[in-house]
Amino acid sequence: MRQGTVIKAYSSFYYVEIGDRLWECRLRGKFRLAKQNVLPGDRVMLKETGDLTGVIEEVLPRTSVLDRPQVANVDQVVIVFACAEPDPQTELLDRMLVSAEFAGLLPVICFNKVDLVDEKTVEDLIADYRRSGYTVLETSAVNGTGTDSLRRCLQGRTTVFAGPSGSGKSSLLNAVHPGLRLKTGKVSEKIGRGRHTTRFAELLKLGPDSLVVDSPGFSSLHLPDIDKQYLAGMFPEFTPYAGGCRFNGCLHRAEPECAVKKAVDEGEVSRERYSHYLVFLEELISRERRY
Repeated sequence: MRQGTVIKAYSSFYYVEIGDRLWECRLRGKFRLAKQNVLPGDRVMLKETGDLTGVIEEVLPRTSVLDRPQVANVDQVVIVFACAEPDPQTELLDRMLVSAEFAGLLPVICFNKVDLVDEKTVEDLIADYRRSGYTVLETSAVNGTGTDSLRRCLQGRTTVFAGPSGSGKSSLLNAVHPGLRLKTGKVSEKIGRGRHTTRFAELLKLGPDSLVVDSPGFSSLHLPDIDKQYLAGMFPEFTPYAGGCRFNGCLHRAEPECAVKKAVDEGEVSRERYSHYLVFLEELISRERRY
């Protein structure tokens, strides 16, 4: 058998890279019966059935899995949001950050299309996230702002690009690596959001040790199955204060003498980020009640 990496999955076929050649494969029936997903990024064993065709016999153990977009064995997530056209939805951004933290992946925030807004708008967008400890990049595929920093961020890693349609993920990748020639689109004036130009997640090679997954955009995201007690740990800015709460297992919601709530009141923790935490917490509690 041969070992390779799934580059993309499309119409019941799985395209597996072995060396510099791409194999077209189908799944062994046991995967279909077990309803096991084989994802871009998976390392697999395949049995040859013809000229560059095969059957996937085994999926090797994964180092990481991200649910949205569904990819395996990546190191970091670059979460791309436009500063305008479409306007950024910070609740969706925070959902994506929680999902990345839960998957054990390094999240990098990229505010794109900085050429469309003034400096104060950009600073207002990024201030809370940098203060929370996240790496934040400011980029423009139009004038090249921040593309060198993004290129350095991608070197030596396997990265998934994620974010809403219209945020400019494919345009940014084209700016970082023009040889990719990814299809790009414009934001619809009628619906105020981007059209899907990337139809499926695909692993792309930027260099000998740098891979990136360009993925379809989306406008909503369900939280992964997180125990409500662990949600606060997905907000790194809470950590310095959580140990000062009166009660062990404080959910930082209605409990008295909560150090996190005090930090919010004193302006040490973003009130908007905290409000999103409360929304997510209620979502998880409601999910627990249903099951």
